[in-house]
Amino acid sequence: MLEVVQAFDRKPIADVETDDAAALESKLATARNRFLDRRRWLPPHKRMEVLRKLANLVEQRREAFAMRIAREGGKPYTDALVETDRAIDGIRNAADVLRTRGGVEIPMGLTPASDNRRAWTIQEPIGVVAAISAFNHPLNLIVHQVAPAIATGCPVVIKPATATPLSCLELVELVHEAGMPDGWVQTLLPESRDLSSAFASDARIAFLSFIGSAAVGWRLRASLAPGTRCALEHGGVAPVIVDKGADLDAIIEPITKGGYYHAGQVCVSVQRIYVQNTIKNALIERFSERVARLSVGDPTRPETDVGPLINPREATRVETWIEEAVSAGARQIGGGRISNTTLRPAILVDPPHQAKVSMHEIFGPVTCIYGYDEIDEAIDAANALSVAFQASIFTRNLDVALDAAERLDASAVMVNDHSAFRTDWMPFAGRRESGYGVGGIPYTAREMTVEKMIVFKRQYHSSS
Repeated sequence: MLEVVQAFDRKPIADVETDDAAALESKLATARNRFLDRRRWLPPHKRMEVLRKLANLVEQRREAFAMRIAREGGKPYTDALVETDRAIDGIRNAADVLRTRGGVEIPMGLTPASDNRRAWTIQEPIGVVAAISAFNHPLNLIVHQVAPAIATGCPVVIKPATATPLSCLELVELVHEAGMPDGWVQTLLPESRDLSSAFASDARIAFLSFIGSAAVGWRLRASLAPGTRCALEHGGVAPVIVDKGADLDAIIEPITKGGYYHAGQVCVSVQRIYVQNTIKNALIERFSERVARLSVGDPTRPETDVGPLINPREATRVETWIEEAVSAGARQIGGGRISNTTLRPAILVDPPHQAKVSMHEIFGPVTCIYGYDEIDEAIDAANALSVAFQASIFTRNLDVALDAAERLDASAVMVNDHSAFRTDWMPFAGRRESGYGVGGIPYTAREMTVEKMIVFKRQYHSSS
């Protein structure tokens, strides 16, 4: 049995049954049998119907989902409403994918050997999908894994984070209420970590979708059965460059949102802010004043801007990293512990480049500010780590913007916006240690698809 607690005050919410080895075997066998029975694959129009009904059902429960997200995951209620709206739109986006996906014609007759033939491709589901999700977006991340699987016709077994399983369980119930036959979308709550590894490495899994820590993701990838494809989404240490010509009045709000949204527990959260030295003090003054006005506390209150970290252990870790950086020479603005799980937002000015806060993903309500003279210094520093995800630059100089956008080592560069900007239909992918494969609803659908070519040779019969 798994006890689910509120992230903010650790009060119990629910007890959830876990799955043992026999349950895992049953679910994998069911999913595999659904895939092997091609005559019972759902036609595209049926999958679209299920997804559209599902979107409507989630929309009807919008406020309930948002409150559940706030309670189990600690995301402020206002932001949880936004997550729910994104999930609803993502489900509809998955249905729309089916209107545009299709194969292509392969030219034939270009050589004598290829004469009298027609060739084209069709797209088929890759097979059983094992999906392992993270706690920080307990509804929308599940949608990003389940909705594309439904759209492409893949049976999926989804394992939510143990800290935040309730949104996933509710969504899958609604999937079946929307008309999805049994066995196509199943949940898994393993009673042990060994079962999680056995789940991902099972030979019946055709595709692993993993969202979570790099240490776990890369280990699971190394254990995959031959032929299993995967997509891994890990974290970054997102750099933001502020050019000397940037409009400080316009950038404070997006940097604040990008750095402290969901208490910094976002894989592309603003973390390293590189500011041209002539405006550094002015930015620190305005930024620190805005951060100090953030409302911190109970995420179920509509006025809360910053809620808790997912558990006390994470709050202690972040606090320790801050203390280590300050001991090494960083200047701290703000910060401090409010409760077991909740920290006030902190700013660290000029932490050493070897400090944990400069080299590793904080995943907490902390941003770091560094000065630079020439923009080449900032770009070199931004590119110096082994992780690379999203980055941003604030400037009113078009040449600077275009130059930085091309030179920053990132999968996406935002110009005059924070690094955590995302829409659910755009490609979303980490580079190097930050990930493998491409996320985003249409791109995940593509990852869950295999292309089959059909070559048709025309037969000619001579007349007698």
